[in-house]
Amino acid sequence: MISRSRPSLFPSRTAVALATLLGLCAGAAHADATLERIKQRGKVAIGVMVNGGPFGSIDPATQQLVGWNPDLARELAKQLGAEAELVQVQPSNRVQFLQSGKVDLLIASMEYNADRGEILGHAPTPFYRVGGTAAVLKTSGIAKWEDLRGKVVCASQGSSYVKPLQEQYGAQVRGFKTSAESLLALRGGNCVAAVHDSTLIQPLLRGNAEWAAYAAPIREEILPAPSVVWTRKGEADTIAAVDKVVQQWHRSGWLIATEKRNGIEPPQALLPELQAKFKAP
Repeated sequence: MISRSRPSLFPSRTAVALATLLGLCAGAAHADATLERIKQRGKVAIGVMVNGGPFGSIDPATQQLVGWNPDLARELAKQLGAEAELVQVQPSNRVQFLQSGKVDLLIASMEYNADRGEILGHAPTPFYRVGGTAAVLKTSGIAKWEDLRGKVVCASQGSSYVKPLQEQYGAQVRGFKTSAESLLALRGGNCVAAVHDSTLIQPLLRGNAEWAAYAAPIREEILPAPSVVWTRKGEADTIAAVDKVVQQWHRSGWLIATEKRNGIEPPQALLPELQAKFKAP
């Protein structure tokens, strides 16, 4: 009697190993997809924040995006060997734009935190450091974050400052689609403070006569964190290419020169620290 072996209901070890290898290869191909697409198209779509002032605004004469964020985006594209396609984003949609593929990268006033790091990738070398500050009427009596307890505070939807404002300081936060809407609500008396990046608030109060009645009296910034270039999760080659560019920006002093060229004050102390680090043998 001839015995016939039945096909196994379970895959062999060889089959499992092969499937695992194929999965890893597929993952690697996915990781390279964005960088390969940039090379093939000769263009890179970069989401940028443009809130007015030296960090990003629209030149009324040319209608071109100018300032720190657009400058970094254009130089990054150049170093990647591609043409920059700048896309304006807001705190409420910037993550969605990146995840959906509307942009390839983000330079969008979105600092690193652990929650964002769980869902997105990023170049590990920061290009700046930013925290939040509060714009209030000079007559408000607010001098520290604790003074916001129980009070209505305006902020942007999707801002990382919302959580500590609510949980740590007990503020009642009203979210707005854009920072401009939030600041307009402050001017209209709909909140006692508007909390946004110090890089937005400080230039606004310093150089605008319409804001002469307002100040940023709280010295300590809320959630100071590194500014990074964001990617989609798992894009290892894209991350490595971008990080190489950012490190060279520090090494050459290009970021310090760009900060000075855009009239950003006070200078960010992190920049000379990182220049010294990357210039060190």
